[in-house]
Amino acid sequence: MLEDLDIRGAVVRLTDVWQALQAGRDYAPGVARLLGEMSAVATVIAGNLKQAGRLTFQISGHGPLSLLVIDCAETLNLRGYAKAEGVPSGDTLGTLVGDGRLQLTLDVPGLDQPYQSLVPLEGESIAEVFEHYLMQSEQQPAALWLACSAHAAVALFLQKLPGADQKDADGWSRAHQLANTVRDDELLGLEASEVLRRLFAEENVRVFEARGVSHDWPAEPEKVAGMLQSLGEDEVRAVLAEHGEIVVHDELSNHRYRFHAADVDALFTPRTLH
Repeated sequence: MLEDLDIRGAVVRLTDVWQALQAGRDYAPGVARLLGEMSAVATVIAGNLKQAGRLTFQISGHGPLSLLVIDCAETLNLRGYAKAEGVPSGDTLGTLVGDGRLQLTLDVPGLDQPYQSLVPLEGESIAEVFEHYLMQSEQQPAALWLACSAHAAVALFLQKLPGADQKDADGWSRAHQLANTVRDDELLGLEASEVLRRLFAEENVRVFEARGVSHDWPAEPEKVAGMLQSLGEDEVRAVLAEHGEIVVHDELSNHRYRFHAADVDALFTPRTLH
């Protein structure tokens, strides 16, 4: 919090979690960068929700990158994936996604139905899309600076609060200009406290206790087995006969399940209680 200016902010730095999200995926560099940026932004927003819940962001479009999904539990347990055709060579949101839309789903415990919001993509980057989204949803200016490498995904976030102009009429403009000097190598290479010290050395910065982010989604073979049983024995055995095995990939949690003939037999063999 920039206390004298009534401007709040956040720094998200994903390292091990971001590397786990990419493990075994072989994303093209441009695809990985967009997914990393979206992971960091989703964590910013999930960490600042007024009403805690499970938050899912989905960007879909008609380009070679047809889908980006990030799912974040209220505990900041993160998962996500990107779906692309072939190996896209582009590196911008426009060239990879094309025209598309942003969907938010917020599942709050106790509500009968999740809250959903669907808006067109407005902006040339992940940062611009979410700046526009935040402005529309919260009616307050917000700004994002994002950086992503193979090792880290980072977000710097600022938002003007309703009383900012009364505290300092030039405060938002000054804070935005200072933050705009940050470089990608600083975001990726420095601790959050050092980034804030460099950017806002002359401001009164209050830093709150950091929260941990995780990627902890254990495999659920029983759930997948139940799904196969629900399809029926004839259909499952037809797939087995065609491919020699059945492979189910849980894209969001990044688990792959393989069922061979003996596994299928076990699925559909009646169990006897003694």
